[in-house]
Amino acid sequence: MDEVLACENSRVKFFPIMMYAMVMGMSGLTIMYQKATLFLSFNEMIGTLLMAFSTTLFVVISLIYLAKFIKYTSSVQKEFSHPIRLNFFAAISISMLMLAIIYKEVNVNVSALFWYAGATLHFYLTMHTISFWINNNQELDHSNPAWFIPVVGNVLVPIGGVGFASQGVLMYFFSCGIFFWVILFAILLNRIIFHHQLAVKFMPTMFILIAPPAVGFIAYYKMFGVVDFFATMLFNLALFFTLLVAFMYKNFVKIKFFISWWAFVFPLAAMAICSMLMYHETKDVMLLALSYVMVAVTTVVISIVIYQTIAHICKGEICVQE
Repeated sequence: MDEVLACENSRVKFFPIMMYAMVMGMSGLTIMYQKATLFLSFNEMIGTLLMAFSTTLFVVISLIYLAKFIKYTSSVQKEFSHPIRLNFFAAISISMLMLAIIYKEVNVNVSALFWYAGATLHFYLTMHTISFWINNNQELDHSNPAWFIPVVGNVLVPIGGVGFASQGVLMYFFSCGIFFWVILFAILLNRIIFHHQLAVKFMPTMFILIAPPAVGFIAYYKMFGVVDFFATMLFNLALFFTLLVAFMYKNFVKIKFFISWWAFVFPLAAMAICSMLMYHETKDVMLLALSYVMVAVTTVVISIVIYQTIAHICKGEICVQE
């Protein structure tokens, strides 16, 4: 019995903050199927079931991480001061913001609760992360696409925030997110091309390159309701990065499972949503075909990731040592 308790305590102690990437992935899938119901006439029940699952997953992971914070505060502090894991704390606030989007048309009060909490927390984490970068010299090898999470995540705020905050507030978050997307992309491209390649376990985070322009397009459309030159440019950049990672598929097919595999899901779901919105506006049959392809690809990818995650959890291989 003591050995069982020791094992469970060890799993809690080494429960990684990166687990919130699962919530991001499942929430992205949920929103994708909600939009597929609206634009592609999918069964509404799929989105409803995914909404319940995403919410439950957020609650479960939050309770486990809260237990870790209470029992092993020093372990959480080490993650919060780690140059790579720090970026994944923003996955908590992004998960809240995505749940706010999920509930926007279902229960506005629940949506507001998630949005205000998520936006406030994300504002703090953005400031903390950039301050951390400034106050602590960063090694070039620490840079990876996960850096987009805390700062570019600001672009998510306007998507759920329409009706909860003024246009000025929403534009503040949007502007910060787009600005740092350009800056960080330049830094990462410099590292990837001219310096050491990404570690194998971080290769899946290359998919995060799709997210900033894709989410930026959705946010811009939500705020202004038009597909103009800037919106079209964002969409095409998202499409370019989607095609790029597809072209580089050999880099991903033989990668050993890491929790970073969840980085595959959210950007693909965001691109699927972009495609559906563009089809809704343009009625272009090519965009309709792209929408179906992206929904299918995202569903297949997340099925594989879920299977691998469950298999590795059962083996006790998910939690990380300090």
